Amino acid sequence: MNEVKVLLTGHGLVESPRWHADRLYFSDWYAGEVVAVDLTGRSEVVARVESVPLCTAWLPDGRLLIVSSDEGRLLVRGPSGELRAYADLGAEGMWNDTAVDARGNVYVNRIGFDMMSGAPVSPGTVSLVTPDGRVREVADDILFPNGMAVPPDGSTLIVADSYRHCLTAFTVAEDGGLSGRRLWADLGEGTPDGICLDAEGAVWYADVPNRRCVRVAEGGTVLQTVDLDRGCFACALGGPDGRTLFMVAAEWRDLPEMVPPGTGQVLATEVDVPAP
Repeated sequence: MNEVKVLLTGHGLVESPRWHADRLYFSDWYAGEVVAVDLTGRSEVVARVESVPLCTAWLPDGRLLIVSSDEGRLLVRGPSGELRAYADLGAEGMWNDTAVDARGNVYVNRIGFDMMSGAPVSPGTVSLVTPDGRVREVADDILFPNGMAVPPDGSTLIVADSYRHCLTAFTVAEDGGLSGRRLWADLGEGTPDGICLDAEGAVWYADVPNRRCVRVAEGGTVLQTVDLDRGCFACALGGPDGRTLFMVAAEWRDLPEMVPPGTGQVLATEVDVPAP
């Protein structure tokens, strides 16, 4: 494992890294910004949305989707940077992470309680947004749903079931519906946040309380660990050959402060197995 390099620093609560068109895109929840950064560390703000959570995904046609949780809407960024409604998710709950398959089906999960106010923990859900903009719930009973990933063949959706310390998988039907719920990996004391898949079908998961990013095989065998000096919120594989593991990390404290401003970083290290 090569050294971990700091690509960008000085941000707040950083999340949702996505590699696209030679740049890494990520969200700064505190600033209400979606930021793009290249491998030299040059960055720019590409969208501003006041929302916590604030997660993103890319459609197969290259359009950027942004989950505006505060509005209960899924937004799409136009060619001139304008934002418009893509789907109405509903006002109830905190809409969190998202994943897109090759057919353009969008999965968005919802935290079942208001974590920012310290409300009692309640299970969350996963909803499907089809390319025609229709929304329906396709899974429930996820105890704090976080990162999600779909392999290139579109056969499976993997969800970080954070408070159960596991990764949960579903079989994806032709219409995008989910069935065959199963335990993909028991992570023991691991607490998965954002996740990504690699070309061997293993999952990298970010772990805030344990300050690390971990690669696991189906079944839970730990294959590799990257230890950090602060909480790791999410990860993505990218770079010219797909072998750069990007991690967004920040110092973590209990509510209500959570992340001290300025401690959010974008980190990178080289790995052997590339993105799918």
